Amino acid sequence: MRGLIGFGFGLAVLASPAFAQTAPKPPAVPNVAAETALAKRYVAEGKVPGIVILAGRPDGTVTVVSEGRVADEATAHTADRDSLWRVYSMTKPITGIAAMILIEEGKLKLDQPISDFIPAFKNMKVLVDPAKDLTSRPATRPITVRNLLTHTAGLGYNIITKGPLLDEYNKLGINPAQVNAQMEVQMAALRPGSLEEFANRTASLPLIAEPGAKWSYSISLDILGRVIEVASGMPFDQFVNTRIFKPLKMEQSYWTVPADKVGNFASNYVFMGTTRVPADPAATSIYLKKPEFPYGGAGLVMSARNYDRFLHMLLNRGELDGARILKPETVAVAMSNLLPAGADTSILNETAKDTGAQMGFGAGGSVYLGDVPGGPGKGTFGWGGAAGTIAWVDPVHKVRGVGMINLFGDTPLKREVSKAIYADLAK
Repeated sequence: MRGLIGFGFGLAVLASPAFAQTAPKPPAVPNVAAETALAKRYVAEGKVPGIVILAGRPDGTVTVVSEGRVADEATAHTADRDSLWRVYSMTKPITGIAAMILIEEGKLKLDQPISDFIPAFKNMKVLVDPAKDLTSRPATRPITVRNLLTHTAGLGYNIITKGPLLDEYNKLGINPAQVNAQMEVQMAALRPGSLEEFANRTASLPLIAEPGAKWSYSISLDILGRVIEVASGMPFDQFVNTRIFKPLKMEQSYWTVPADKVGNFASNYVFMGTTRVPADPAATSIYLKKPEFPYGGAGLVMSARNYDRFLHMLLNRGELDGARILKPETVAVAMSNLLPAGADTSILNETAKDTGAQMGFGAGGSVYLGDVPGGPGKGTFGWGGAAGTIAWVDPVHKVRGVGMINLFGDTPLKREVSKAIYADLAK
C-alpha cells in the first residue's frame, strides 16, 4: 500500500505545474535542409558519385549529410564521415599549425630567415621580368617563416606560374603533388628524392617577386615542411603524425593510404568535356604508393571526421578532449592576418571576391578580415583543395564546416557548402 501511495505521489509531482516548468526540453533537431538538398543535387546531376558535408554547430552538435558512394561502381562503399578523400591543399593549414607548434616552443620565429635552416636560401635572386626571361637581380630581403606561411616568399607553383620560370620548375621536378599513376611515371623521374633536395633545387631558381611584396600562391608550405623537419630534428611527416594526428586521435589521416583502407577511399574524377571520367581510381591510386617525400602543401588523404577534429581543436583554442596542441594565444596568432605590412593582396582578393569579404592570410590558410552578413564571421580561417574539398573554422559563430568530394577543378562547391550550412543555422 505504501508503494502504491508513493507511486501515486510521484505521478502527482510529474503532473504538477512546478515540475512542468522545470522539466528539460528535448534537444532541437538540427536543420540540414539546405545541406541535404546540395548533397542530393551534386549526386543527382552526376557531378560526383558521392559527397559528405559535416558541420560543427554552435550548440556543440555535429551533423553529417552524405549522399551516394565513394566511386561509380555499384559495389563502392557508401560515402560517410569516415570515407577517405584527397584533401590536397587542405594539407597547408595543417603544415602551418605544425610550424606554429615550433614557434611556440621557440625553435622557430615568425620573422626568422629560412636560410637559418636551409642555407641554400641565403642569397636569393628576383626575376626582373617574369614574363620575359630569367634575368634576375639580388633580393633585398630574406625569405622568412612568415613569408612561407602566407605565400609571400616569391616562390612559384607549377599549377600557377607561367613563362620561363615554369619551364625551370618542370625541368627540376619541382612538382610536389600526386595526380595518378600514369602522370607519376614522368613526374617521379624528375622529382627530387628527398625533401632536402627538393628545397635545395627550389633555392637554385630566382623568385617571381621580392619576399614579402605580394601574395602569390606557391609551394611555400612544401618548403616549410623542410624547415619543420630541420627545426624539430625529425622527418616532417613524423612530426605531423606525432604532434598533431596522434594526440587528436586523427586515425584516418594518411600520407599513404594503407591497403586495408582502400575500400572506403574515394576515386578521384575529372570532366572531359561533359563526361566525368576517373582520374585516379582508388584501387590503383597513386596514394597507395609512398611518395619521394611528404608534401606539406598537398599530400594528405583524410576523412571528414578527422579534418573536423583538427578544426575543433582550433575552435577550442588549441585543445581537444584533454589533448593540448597549442596555447590559446598561439592559436589566435595562427588564425590572424600574418601578411607582411604593405603586401599586395590583389590576387588573393580577386580569387576570393565572391565570398563578400576582404581576405588576409594566416598560418597556411585564408582569414576573413570582416563579417559576411548571414555567413562566416571575421577571423574565419580555412582553405580548400584541388579536388573540390573545403574546410573552415568560424570563431565568431562557433561553426566548423567540412565539404568532401573528389573532383578535379570543382570550385562552386566550396562556396555552396558554406552558404548551405549558414542558411540551415539561420533557420
